[in-house]
Amino acid sequence: MVVPELSLMNINHRYYSIETFFKAAGEAGYRNIELWTGSMHLYVDCHEHESVDKIRDLAAQYGIKIVCVCPEQNNPKPWNVAVRGEAGQKRILSYFKNVIDVAVELGAPQILVTSGWAYLDEPAEDAWARSVAMLRSVCDYADTRGIRVALEALQPSESVLVNTAQDVARLLEAVDRPNLKACIDFGAMEVAGDTIDGYFEVLGNKIVHTHFVDVGGGTTHLAWGDGERDMRADLEALMRHGYTGYVSAETCDGRYYQDPSKATTQVIEMYRRVTAEMEAE
Repeated sequence: MVVPELSLMNINHRYYSIETFFKAAGEAGYRNIELWTGSMHLYVDCHEHESVDKIRDLAAQYGIKIVCVCPEQNNPKPWNVAVRGEAGQKRILSYFKNVIDVAVELGAPQILVTSGWAYLDEPAEDAWARSVAMLRSVCDYADTRGIRVALEALQPSESVLVNTAQDVARLLEAVDRPNLKACIDFGAMEVAGDTIDGYFEVLGNKIVHTHFVDVGGGTTHLAWGDGERDMRADLEALMRHGYTGYVSAETCDGRYYQDPSKATTQVIEMYRRVTAEMEAE
């Protein structure tokens, strides 16, 4: 069995330049990144997207591959998949088309999406229907560009639409597009009481991506080693199910913002140590 390759997200470097992020990733030894489209690193809206030339050049300079594009899309950001109203829906679709175009220009094979969120004073099924319709449109455009779409669950504090593995499966079935697949977000998985095995029981080979984080003390996106999960057990669980995607470190917590490179190095050093032990046996 092959150990999944590690990837790194730039979300933890939100108070540093994209150049500093790539330098930290490259010097730590990362060869893959998932690009979060925070406006401080790559501006994208419903009208346009910033040139990707700088990011493409930095990736080439440090020998790094961009394996996924993760756009801004959750409350209070304006890009809600389940948005109300025709004008808003036109904006959201244009936004995701620009995100997909960014992925194509950077050579990334996939983008990351969520269900979006519902107003708490409306029937959840109304927002669900809007989410299904928007994701169909997003997937249809992505298909014309050769891009896969990976859907992750959110925590109940973020959205009431998709929180569990069963919810992910239900939305995939409702959207019914072959290029819509599943992502396991370890934080959302833990909060929902799901497991890696449980995700695969429900979704099987539809799982193509993971947001790979430690969890502990009520915090769900910790650097590995700062929480209570067992990295080796988690990697072995993924491997048992034949998982071939990346394990993408979505380390994101205020404790890391001042010195994100420390967490960046901590994660890859633990990954190297654990995988070396696995390969030695």
